[in-house]
Amino acid sequence: MKKPAPFLVYTVLRLLAFLVPLAVLWFFFPIFREFWWLAAIFAALIGASISMLFLRAPLTDASTRLHERREMRASGESADADAEDQAIDDSVPGNDKA
Repeated sequence: MKKPAPFLVYTVLRLLAFLVPLAVLWFFFPIFREFWWLAAIFAALIGASISMLFLRAPLTDASTRLHERREMRASGESADADAEDQAIDDSVPGNDKA
C-alpha cells in the first residue's frame, strides 16, 4: 500500500490538535459557548502545545519531503538551463570548441 503524503498527514494531525480541544472546551464548559473566541484562543494554545510535544516526527517527515522536492526541482532546472546553454552555443556560427 502506498504511504500517504507526509505533508497531508501533518496537516490533518495539526487540525485535529486544534479541533478536538475546541470541541471539548465548547461542549463541556458552558462558559465557552458564550465566549467562543476565548475557546478558540485556548484551543489554539493547546493545539500548539500538542504539536510541539507530539508531532515532531510528522513535522520532520514533511519538511524532509519538501526539501527533497525542492532540491529535485532545482537540479532539474539547472540541468534544463545547461541543456539550453549548450544548444545556444552549438547553434552560434564560429563558436567552435576545438
